[in-house]
Amino acid sequence: MNPVPGSALPGAALERERPGLVTFVLAALRDLYGVPDWAPRRPPTDELVLTILSQHTSDLNAERAFNALVARFPGWDAVARAPVEAVASAIVGGGLAQQKAPRIQAALRQIHAERGDYALDFLGTMEPREARDWLTRLDGVGPKTASVVLLFCFGLPLMPVDTHVHRVTSRIGLIPPRTPAERAHDTALEVFPRERMYEAHVNLITHGRRTCSARNPACGRCPVAPRCRYVDPVAP
Repeated sequence: MNPVPGSALPGAALERERPGLVTFVLAALRDLYGVPDWAPRRPPTDELVLTILSQHTSDLNAERAFNALVARFPGWDAVARAPVEAVASAIVGGGLAQQKAPRIQAALRQIHAERGDYALDFLGTMEPREARDWLTRLDGVGPKTASVVLLFCFGLPLMPVDTHVHRVTSRIGLIPPRTPAERAHDTALEVFPRERMYEAHVNLITHGRRTCSARNPACGRCPVAPRCRYVDPVAP
């Protein structure tokens, strides 16, 4: 994000207008859900393909499609070189196969064209936003997909903004009202401490699923409610 010269970054402006809000929210969510332990989940290229498959579908469907894909093809080179119809057939259980198959192949081919192989381990040595910028140059890879790969594979302090994170942070007032999801990725990086980005991401998603649901949020048992602008438009 490039702020207007002389303007405060979102985190500084939030702290000035609502002192201690970020600390309060993180502490409340930690008390409710605990502190998640970070550990790398999958090799980064696997994570990238799985995350593309997870777009506009459930985690269960994405996992099913990923498992079918790796069972059908012996490696990422075979996926990249296969007829697109064969890839779409393998991932059909994940939904939107006709859109995701060419997207996956395009990303793999771009990686190979630039790097000579399909490994993405080099991203872990880069600055977070630089690594995200590299990934988002791939066809079909936006800031959410890139941030998922980099946070979960390398622990880089990036905030993937899914529907839960966007809803919860907007309701509380951690990000300005009507902030588009794509811009919220940068805003969140200015709001949350780098060393607690993973904790914030996991607990915000958990809160969105268990408490701050899209319909009928359980505000009566929410520990964030005293400072939530959804509950009280003038909450401190």
